[in-house]
Amino acid sequence: MKNTELTNRYSTIASWVYHIDKPIGRSFGDVEYYLERLKNCNGTILEPATGNGRILIPLLERGLQVEGFDASLEMLSYCKQECETRKLKTVIKQEMFNNFSYSEPFEAIIIPAGSFQLITDTDEAIEVLKRFKLALKEGGRLIIDLSPISALAERPMLARQWNVDNGMLTLTESRVETSYLKQTTLSQLRYEHWDNEKGLINSEIDLFSLRFWGVKEFELALIAVGFTDITISSNYNYLEEPNTETHTLTFETR
Repeated sequence: MKNTELTNRYSTIASWVYHIDKPIGRSFGDVEYYLERLKNCNGTILEPATGNGRILIPLLERGLQVEGFDASLEMLSYCKQECETRKLKTVIKQEMFNNFSYSEPFEAIIIPAGSFQLITDTDEAIEVLKRFKLALKEGGRLIIDLSPISALAERPMLARQWNVDNGMLTLTESRVETSYLKQTTLSQLRYEHWDNEKGLINSEIDLFSLRFWGVKEFELALIAVGFTDITISSNYNYLEEPNTETHTLTFETR
């Protein structure tokens, strides 16, 4: 049984690794895609699970009005620091998918990089979609990235490392469980901070869980919640149909 307090938490070393591996503006095709899809957006955009601001900050720098929230204070500290360095002003809060609250509705809500898959309970995911709908203006857009369900069968990366001052950070991943019935994976992530002279000086173990959605399954979930005008794109090419080479699905709906 997984300990929910240890799951998907992005604590100190995990956030440090994320910020080194995925610095502000690093793009997998998504930064350019979201800039293009949102270029005519005149209202405020919300990015749940904004993390270190990898995408939020480039959008701000292009003049878009973007706010964000994240469950991890450590990730938010990087985001706030990077905004301050660039003299960018926005609203960044610690919130959760299932209880975030804003007084004014948004023109768009975006969830890049598969962050929606961090919600592994199907019923909870549906409730979060309902919450997104309530948080949007009439005609507002929801844009969500998902990995294809075929990614369930992909093998995890076993080990990685990053050089830091007088040492290195390491990440070792092992798959604990793959449930094809629930369409979920559970991995154990071991983060370690090594000093060249002192050896291991800190470590963290996190559980990382994801849910994968079928294309039609997620489309039907959006329809059930009340979204319309649904489009599906592949690999950040707008309206390109998904195929066997698809590594990222992007759903856009109103």
